[in-house]
Amino acid sequence: MGRATLIGFSAVAMWALLALLTDASGQVPPFLLSAITFAIGTCVGLGARMVMPASGKVEKIPLQVWVIGIVGLFGYHFFYFTALRNAPAVEASLIAYLWPLLIVLGSALMPGERLAWNHVVGALLGLAGTVLVVTKGGGLAFDARYAFGYAMAGVCALLWSAYSLLSRRFPSVPTGIVTWFCAATSALSLVCHLLLEKTVLPDGAGQWLAVLGLGLMPVGAAFYAWDIGVKRGNIQVLGAASYAAPLLSTLVLIAAGVAEPSLRILAACLLITGGAALAAKSLFMRKPATGEANA
Repeated sequence: MGRATLIGFSAVAMWALLALLTDASGQVPPFLLSAITFAIGTCVGLGARMVMPASGKVEKIPLQVWVIGIVGLFGYHFFYFTALRNAPAVEASLIAYLWPLLIVLGSALMPGERLAWNHVVGALLGLAGTVLVVTKGGGLAFDARYAFGYAMAGVCALLWSAYSLLSRRFPSVPTGIVTWFCAATSALSLVCHLLLEKTVLPDGAGQWLAVLGLGLMPVGAAFYAWDIGVKRGNIQVLGAASYAAPLLSTLVLIAAGVAEPSLRILAACLLITGGAALAAKSLFMRKPATGEANA
């Protein structure tokens, strides 16, 4: 379980590159960027299939798995882009980033899982740290005029947390299925682009490299790693630790010279890492002889 949890957290680390690479990709509209990067992400899965040996008997994939996967990946991005079009980015992003807390709380409803106080408190500390990162220490201004955008952001949080939790119900479904989720998301994103956006392609090798990086990691390998984590790892710890994504993203921007370090970032770092450590308390304190499978 510990190894799978670490693999799942590697997805969070890759998502930390999302802001930097997206910024470096130029003025490519979001649905077109999604179509291109998920196509690259599909190639990541196809490449892995060629390198890794096949796992013997191939079982039929239940229809609900296809629905969960495609609605999860495409639905999250569709509603996130819609939220950003209809509400201020700070408030919309913060609402959308309630999904780690929803994963921690929703895990109590999953068979064989047990929700403890340290999971909830750890997730809330992570949320507090995320507020500091997303708002840059300023206040929030929820305006009724943007209610539709806020609602779309809420749908984002619900969709991704539901996708993560429901995927855990199908541990026998191979991670390779994510390849086809990415392919469907790419196709649907292309349809949305043709209907809603004007085509603007990356300009120059630098922007194309940024798009390639997005497709290989944050919009590629990360989803395969996340699938392993949510199916076989500690779902409560992984949910709480996911709040590290906006913090790590900010640290990457600081390292790249795009953002400035501050006491606010230090405070957010302490809150998020402290929350993740608290959520993982039972893993650190577990006795090997007990043989428990859950935190």
